[in-house]
Amino acid sequence: MSNLARLRSALAHNGFSAALISSPTNVFWLTGFTGSFGYVVVTAFDAVFLTDSRYTIQAQEQVSGIEIRSFSTPKTGIQALTEILVDLGVKELGFESVNTTYAQFLTWNEKLDTVALKPLGDVVENLRMVKSAEEIAKIKRSCELTDATFDHLIRLIQPGISEYEIQLEMEFFIRRQGGHMAFEPIVVSGPNSARPHGKATDKLLALGEFVTMDFGAKLDGYCADMTRTVVVGKADERTREVYNQVLKAQLSSIEMMKAGVVAESVDAKAREVFDEIGLAKHFGHGLGHGLGILVHDTGRLGIGSKTVLEPGQVWTVEPGVYLEGWGGCRIEDNVVVTEDGVINLTGSTKELLELPMA
Repeated sequence: MSNLARLRSALAHNGFSAALISSPTNVFWLTGFTGSFGYVVVTAFDAVFLTDSRYTIQAQEQVSGIEIRSFSTPKTGIQALTEILVDLGVKELGFESVNTTYAQFLTWNEKLDTVALKPLGDVVENLRMVKSAEEIAKIKRSCELTDATFDHLIRLIQPGISEYEIQLEMEFFIRRQGGHMAFEPIVVSGPNSARPHGKATDKLLALGEFVTMDFGAKLDGYCADMTRTVVVGKADERTREVYNQVLKAQLSSIEMMKAGVVAESVDAKAREVFDEIGLAKHFGHGLGHGLGILVHDTGRLGIGSKTVLEPGQVWTVEPGVYLEGWGGCRIEDNVVVTEDGVINLTGSTKELLELPMA
C-alpha cells in the first residue's frame, strides 16, 4: 500500500474528509519532494501538490501520481491554497497541529475562510513509525555507509590525533561516498566522553582513554545513527568492566525486542543490567528512539513510553554510562522490529577495540 493510500485510510478512520500536509518531513514521506516549500492537500479521492515557482521543475521530477500546481508572484501561497480547497470542495480541513506554529495557525484560520480547521494530531507521525520494505532498504544503505565510515576511522585513531580531526575525516568520507551527515556528529574522548552529546574539540587523544563516536550517514532521505566506543592503547580493568556492562545492557535489550513488547520495558531491561554493578544512576537518557527520515523520528524507548513495538518499526538501541571526570561509553545499533525479534541493520563490530591495532 502506498503512503498516500495509508494516509487516506488513516484519515477516514479518524474522521477527516481532507487534510493539509505541510511539514517538509511529511511532505517528503508522502511525495518524495525535497524542496523547502510544498503542501499536499489530500481528500478521499484527490490529492494536489502545491509549491512555488522556485520548485516547479523539481516537483515535476520528484512528485508522481499526484496533481502538481505551482504559483508565482503576485499570487501568494494562501491564494493558491484557497483555490485548491475550493476546487476540491473542501469544507473541513485537518492540519498538522504537531508541526504547525501558532502564528501559522492564526494566518490559516484568518485567510482560509472557506474551511473549518481541525487538528490532525500525530496521525501522520504514527503512520511513519512503521516503515515499508523500500524505506527499510534505504535505512540499511545508510547504515552500510556508516559502517564503512567506522572501518575507515579506526585506522586513524592513535595518540596525538585530535577529536576534531576525526570528525572532519568522518564528514569527508561520507560526503565522498555521495552521502550527507544525518546529524552533527559526536566525537569525544577521555573526560569529554562523559558528555553524552559533547562536541568535538582540539583535545588530543591519549593512551588508555575511551573515544566515543556517534554519527550517521543519510542517503535517499533516510538516516542511520550509530555509536561506537573504542580505547586508545590498552584498556585497564575498570575500562573493560564499564564497556562490557554497556555491551551486555545493549545485547540484553535487543534480545527482548519483538512485536507486542512495550517500549518502556526494553529501557527497563538496560537499567536492570546496569544495576548489577551500580551503574544505573550513570545512565541518564532513554535507551533509544525511532529512526527514519529524521534521526530522532517518532517514538521513544524510554521510561514511561507506552508505545507497543510493531513489525516495520526502526529503532536505535543505545545504552550508555557516563562518569564525570573519568569518561563514558555508549554502544548504538539500528534495528528493525519483526514478529519474533529484530533485524540488526548495523554491522560494525562491538568487540572492544584497542587502537591502533598491532
